[in-house]
Amino acid sequence: MLGVDEIGKARRVYFREGRSTKRDQPGSGYIGMSDFMRALSRNFAICLQYGNKILILCQKAKNGFAMPQLQLVEKTPFRPSAPEISDAEGEAMGRAVVNLFARWGLTDAQACVLLGGLSARTWARWKTGAIGRIPRDLKARLSNLMGIHKALRIIFNETERSYGWINRPNEAFGGSPALDIMLAGELTDIMRVRRYLDSVRGE
Repeated sequence: MLGVDEIGKARRVYFREGRSTKRDQPGSGYIGMSDFMRALSRNFAICLQYGNKILILCQKAKNGFAMPQLQLVEKTPFRPSAPEISDAEGEAMGRAVVNLFARWGLTDAQACVLLGGLSARTWARWKTGAIGRIPRDLKARLSNLMGIHKALRIIFNETERSYGWINRPNEAFGGSPALDIMLAGELTDIMRVRRYLDSVRGE
């Protein structure tokens, strides 16, 4: 049974009404005895977070007052929906993007914008083949850029048409070229172009 002292030491406290559709409301700091007793009297469940475990106190009696029961629930580890991109894969995509940007005819400044504000010095190093370790958000940009390249190669049989597509006006983007959309600078802008191309090729 969880003691009162242990309740007071919980890092986070949640009050949850069993039949309510309201979202859980996290408390701040410690839970006092008055809050604890009030929650029980109102047929609330109390969830206490201890490190990587959650302790749930439940009042199960329908009539009258009952002491809570303790249930230990393991927290489920976070698992990303997409597979993690390894450092080796990130470096390979970095080298491929250097060649891709050259075929797209991008300036150094445009390349740095598409890569999330990469510094000119780092971009110059990339062009020599020294990619180095790539952070997660930049890996996501590289993955989407390579996805755009892959989709264009599938849609167009002629290589030059696939590389020139991003610079041509497109009604899907209000008459603007896809490059202008991506140069807005956000990852979501690159993803917008990729989603459009994926829909064109039937994915």
